[in-house]
Amino acid sequence: MLTAFARAFRTPDLRKKLLFTLGIVAVYRLGAHVPIPGIDYKSVQTCMDQASSNTGLFGLVNMFSGGALLHITIFALGIMPYITASIILQLLTVVIPRLEALKKEGQAGTAKITQYTRYLTVALAILQGTGLVATARTGALFQGCPVASQIVPDQSIFTTITMVVTMTAGTAVMMWLGELITDRGIGNGMSILMFISIAATFPSALWAIKKQGSLAGGWIEFGTVIAVGLVMVGLVVFVEQAQRRIPVQYAKRMIGRRSYGGTSTYIPLKVNQAGVIPVIFASSLLYIPALVAQFVGGNGSWKIWIQDNLTKGNHPIYIVTYFLLIVFFAFFYVAISFNPEEVADNMKKYGGFIPGIRAGRPTAEYLSYVLNRITWPGSLYLGLIALVPTMALVGFNASGNFPFGGTSILIIVGVGLETVKQIESQLQQRNYEGFLR
Repeated sequence: MLTAFARAFRTPDLRKKLLFTLGIVAVYRLGAHVPIPGIDYKSVQTCMDQASSNTGLFGLVNMFSGGALLHITIFALGIMPYITASIILQLLTVVIPRLEALKKEGQAGTAKITQYTRYLTVALAILQGTGLVATARTGALFQGCPVASQIVPDQSIFTTITMVVTMTAGTAVMMWLGELITDRGIGNGMSILMFISIAATFPSALWAIKKQGSLAGGWIEFGTVIAVGLVMVGLVVFVEQAQRRIPVQYAKRMIGRRSYGGTSTYIPLKVNQAGVIPVIFASSLLYIPALVAQFVGGNGSWKIWIQDNLTKGNHPIYIVTYFLLIVFFAFFYVAISFNPEEVADNMKKYGGFIPGIRAGRPTAEYLSYVLNRITWPGSLYLGLIALVPTMALVGFNASGNFPFGGTSILIIVGVGLETVKQIESQLQQRNYEGFLR
């Protein structure tokens, strides 16, 4: 990987793209530290110094914002509105015929769906920004902090609207920065920003573990967490690269005096075909009842049950529910993102077949059978990886966050692998020595 980056910097075109990407990342990290108007930053810093400030309902959103959420900066919402909008549009594409037709129109249809995603992102940013401001005004953003209610000293309507508009504009700017990286930089822009957001939280979380450790001044806990993180990265790389290759043979066709076809290829079915989407779905679904219970007044039995069982990450009911939701959403997302019948029809149209399997419906049934078989280990792997932070908090850092969480490792490894692949592919386009040796 380091060799690929060194060769990339020696290539003028790639060097410009890499430097442009680094410049956008610097602008993004700068915005993640600029507080929005109407916030008492001293009160925010006081609450952030509390040991429990990084835990609670907002942990996932805070991770995706690179720690900007709890600091209430202009990029406080992070890219969660964009992620949520993209997932909603992807699900609606299966349900709404108009969106499905747009998807099949090629580049023009994809551009239209992208425009819809932008509009939905802004709408979600307004909703989430309003919720964040309301939470900060009530003091619920930092539970247990004595000055939490003083974070928003001026609670007038004008100040509230200004704060919401600022955070919504910050989300729109982040979308624009991500698209700039995609067009003029290296890799997928939104994925790069997500990568940077998560990686930015690692140093502070690791140093917090060192300070709270009791063995050899915290260095033993620090080293153990680093070792566990490296093992997890290796495991995730191994599984993310694992795939079942289904061989496909194309029949020969004679057109005039020339023979076409007769080639062999394969359909790569990844073990983790759903990626990190099931983990995000499950986290968001568990986040909703806890958020409702937090804002609803009174002390009803249902509210107490939710607060006792669905807001504590180490509770058995929370662990089992989280694991089952991840397994369910893994199968659900694979079912809507990979259509065996469509693949079988395309193969039949171009004269392709799987050796030993008849074309048409038998091919679709075989693909569906193989997909279900490999989705089981993929979903169980996702569930176990996502539960690593919950299990690790007991032993390493019971009052804070375990930095190498399943979601963060999955995203960082996935984005890192894709970015390096793009750099290598562009290097191969400009350097043919490897093919001539």
